[in-house]
Amino acid sequence: MKFIDLTIPLGVATPPWPTYEPLQLKYFKRLAPNGANGQLLTHSNHLGTHLDGEIHFHTPGKDIASLDMDFLVNEAAVVDFSDVCGDYDVYTSKMVEERVEVRQGDILIIHTGYHHFGWDMPTANEIRYMVMHPGPDREFAEWAKAKKLRWIGVDCGSADHPMNTIIRDWMPRQARQAEKVFKKKFGKPLAEYFDDTKYQLMHLEMFPYGIIHAECLGGDIDLLVNSRVQVGFFPWRFVDGESSIGRCVAIVDDQRYEALMAKKATLPKTKFGDANDTKHVESINKLSQANLA
Repeated sequence: MKFIDLTIPLGVATPPWPTYEPLQLKYFKRLAPNGANGQLLTHSNHLGTHLDGEIHFHTPGKDIASLDMDFLVNEAAVVDFSDVCGDYDVYTSKMVEERVEVRQGDILIIHTGYHHFGWDMPTANEIRYMVMHPGPDREFAEWAKAKKLRWIGVDCGSADHPMNTIIRDWMPRQARQAEKVFKKKFGKPLAEYFDDTKYQLMHLEMFPYGIIHAECLGGDIDLLVNSRVQVGFFPWRFVDGESSIGRCVAIVDDQRYEALMAKKATLPKTKFGDANDTKHVESINKLSQANLA
């Protein structure tokens, strides 16, 4: 049994979700004269690879400490949308089921490809990562509930479409771009497509059903697209925690691990040593150019 890390590197340069506290670090003791190095950290829970808990949006929901290991570790479907979704696009359940088998009770890991715009990547672009990534509509949420998904993971800033969050008000230039895309593709203004009845539905409408999500996945996720694999997320055993930073890994047998490492050897690497399949960026950029033309 071997592990594939699906976690992004975490440091002071890791961007939190917009307006949340970033990671701040200082030494409070050093080897000389204290005999040990010690550090003090300040940060929000929504930083780097993290799991949103039910009580982040659902008052009577579970805290992070209440999540069972059988819930956190299970079979998963990993789907790639980088061939169909560019900036501001909307993904659907049909796109998922065209690419990978999803079974009742699965974990679903969504590779939008936008982790390639994360801070650790050579194509880093914080605005695209947080503000321009694709996201779902209510149809997808209803499908996820019907499938009784355990939890969902995404490789970008939010499981919701960014234009279905407060970001739409905070980033007016990008909202105007998205408006063009939505009128062109759906024949509706952005505010009509994502009206108040849908606001932040992947949080507000899913958490009461126990379907939570992990955000900002990455690491070697490029190795696993459109496949099934066992996945585990390991947050802190955080009593009263509304969310938690954690480690996300795929769990594979030795034979599959060797094949994945052979594949990784053929790909460029990030500065932290993660696989970097550049064809995803090329596809996303081509789709985005067409969206914004």
